[in-house]
Amino acid sequence: DYPWGPAPDELARWASQVPDPSASADVPDDLAMLVPSLAGDPQFRAHWARAGRRGASPAVASAQTSMLFGSDLRSILPAIVAPTLLMHRPDNGFIAREHGQFLAQHLRDATYVELPGTDILYYGDDADAVLDEVEEFLTGSRKGAASERVLATVLFTDVVQSTEQLVDAGDRHWRILLDRHDAMVRTQLARFRGKEVSTAGDSFFAVFDSPASAIRCARAIIDDATELGIAVRTGIHTGECEVRGSDYSGIAVHIGARISALAGPGDVFVSSTVRDLVAGSGITFRDRGRHNLKGIPGEWEVLAVSSSA
Repeated sequence: DYPWGPAPDELARWASQVPDPSASADVPDDLAMLVPSLAGDPQFRAHWARAGRRGASPAVASAQTSMLFGSDLRSILPAIVAPTLLMHRPDNGFIAREHGQFLAQHLRDATYVELPGTDILYYGDDADAVLDEVEEFLTGSRKGAASERVLATVLFTDVVQSTEQLVDAGDRHWRILLDRHDAMVRTQLARFRGKEVSTAGDSFFAVFDSPASAIRCARAIIDDATELGIAVRTGIHTGECEVRGSDYSGIAVHIGARISALAGPGDVFVSSTVRDLVAGSGITFRDRGRHNLKGIPGEWEVLAVSSSA
């Protein structure tokens, strides 16, 4: 009388596979079902596996699976009188929309909302949409993601003369080089605790808590790029940024981008603000004069990090 629940034999087979997924070739990829947007992320897959191993023993995991999917709670639904928000992504491949619709019909005060996307886990793709619905349900209105100002060090990297290098290398070889470049940059960002904000073509924009870490990351990126046969330039500035969600904006970001545009192959250019903040770190600089940065008032002192840094 409830056709959307798992069949008993299906539930038993699934519960038996949970303790040892490698024991059967037909075990589905749980991440591909629960959070497709992150299923291809090696770091998230490693986190997911660690969390599973720490969260339950194989026997407990099997028992939990049987309990979660074998329990019938329909009879107690009328006893729930609290206002309830039900959110469902009907395009997911794991939980049928009829489950949510049934709950909405049998709870006294339920609000049912369907969201686009395929992730069942709320912190996957487009988590902001989930938070917006929660905010409106609790407060009666939605304001969207609030912006805040934070002090951050911005780093811009850019492949120099990429068009010329593309012509010399050819499309296929250049694509392979850029893929290796992108992987290398992300490795160095993780190593120096940088956060990737965006990437476009052969350029990266990242933020750091520490200007010294940003400088050392830039230096490592340039060195590794040289080994790949690619010339990279970088620019760094520290200032207050406007943060909205995962996006960083503001004058400090524009200054960092303008300083990066002044740099040449293998250069780490920084503002005088960065120079002052890393005093005592052992990092040395060479003066590169004062410059007018497009769209930024006044003249800005620009310095190059010495290669010995």
